[in-house]
Amino acid sequence: MFLQLGHTKLDVYAVARQFVKECYAAVALFPFEERFILSQQIKRAALSVYLNIAEGSSRKSQAERKRYYEIARGSVIEVDAALDVASDLNYCSQESLKSLGEAMSKCFKYLSGLINSSTI
Repeated sequence: MFLQLGHTKLDVYAVARQFVKECYAAVALFPFEERFILSQQIKRAALSVYLNIAEGSSRKSQAERKRYYEIARGSVIEVDAALDVASDLNYCSQESLKSLGEAMSKCFKYLSGLINSSTI
């Protein structure tokens, strides 16, 4: 927000930011009793994606950056798994999460590209 560092110019950073917003919007529709359980886990995992991209981008070594991007990608997978449970419990449907699914797929793709790149 205040520091105009290199990571803020990365496409993956913008995509992850949208992913976080989509996750927060989706869990806002979950039942009240889920506000401290599944909803919070999804929010934490989504935020972890965004924050690990930012922190990883500040690391000096390629290996360190790659590790943070791997953690971020793991958090994307965590959100996907949590949404499976939410769907099984009828808190949401795949149709209602279309834009979230698109943001998730894009985020996963960008992170995978960064991880597999030889010049992270």
